[in-house]
Amino acid sequence: MDSGQETANSRRIALVLQYQGTDFYGWQRQANNQRTVQEEIEKVLQVIENRPVTLHAAGRTDTGVHAAAQVAHFDATGPIPGHRWAAVLNNRLPKDILVRASAEVNSEWHARFSAISRRYRYSLYTDPQPNLFVKPWTWHYYHAPLDETLIQRALNELLGNHHLAAFHRAGSKRKHSWVEVQEAISYRDGPFVHIEVQANGFLYGMMRLLVGMLVQVGRKERSLENFRDLWMAERREEVKYAAPACGLCLLRVTYPDFPFSPEIWYDSMPKFTIGKG
Repeated sequence: MDSGQETANSRRIALVLQYQGTDFYGWQRQANNQRTVQEEIEKVLQVIENRPVTLHAAGRTDTGVHAAAQVAHFDATGPIPGHRWAAVLNNRLPKDILVRASAEVNSEWHARFSAISRRYRYSLYTDPQPNLFVKPWTWHYYHAPLDETLIQRALNELLGNHHLAAFHRAGSKRKHSWVEVQEAISYRDGPFVHIEVQANGFLYGMMRLLVGMLVQVGRKERSLENFRDLWMAERREEVKYAAPACGLCLLRVTYPDFPFSPEIWYDSMPKFTIGKG
């Protein structure tokens, strides 16, 4: 297990992070100097700590994907108390990154390896009229009616431990495609259709490939039987379309031992509501 840069005098600091992924090339630092969330935060940490600092995340979100409660940790050597790091970082970070809270944790705690689940929400906006205020956070999908109950029926059979190679993009270093899907729901709120999936971990590109297929089910272009047969038979070559990144958000990460109260991390992404009057 990678313990980061822990030294005899260091203290491990956990962060709950939010970011708008629109202008980022994902979480992970890139060799080609593309703008990433990890690099932006590490640059600030390096200035404060006066040394290189590595930030470890619970998961690596892709280009354009948002996070409502990403979790990360680093090892600090300076005098700043654990709970003060959030304010210190927020004074220096760009406007599309926010630290909701920080805390000192024990040296064995790891943002990635200590996590027991991750949850993503994908949001679609189905009203034919475009709306600037929801555009960065949703897929504006109005081409055909979506039946969220059909999407739910398709999701039901994904529950449990399955080999989901059909939703595994090429380029991943992961050697297998086993995923334990713990919960999967689809629901409508006015013109918005939300799809939430909670699992022990996610494959590279899994949620966007899955949503692309579920939309075909919801618009009755693909039958439930065909959807089931496709992923059970691992027919990756037939999964040709990924939903846009703008609708996807890492909603939360769960740990058996977490120093933050639920209001910090449990459901910190507001749901859009468009009413009349």
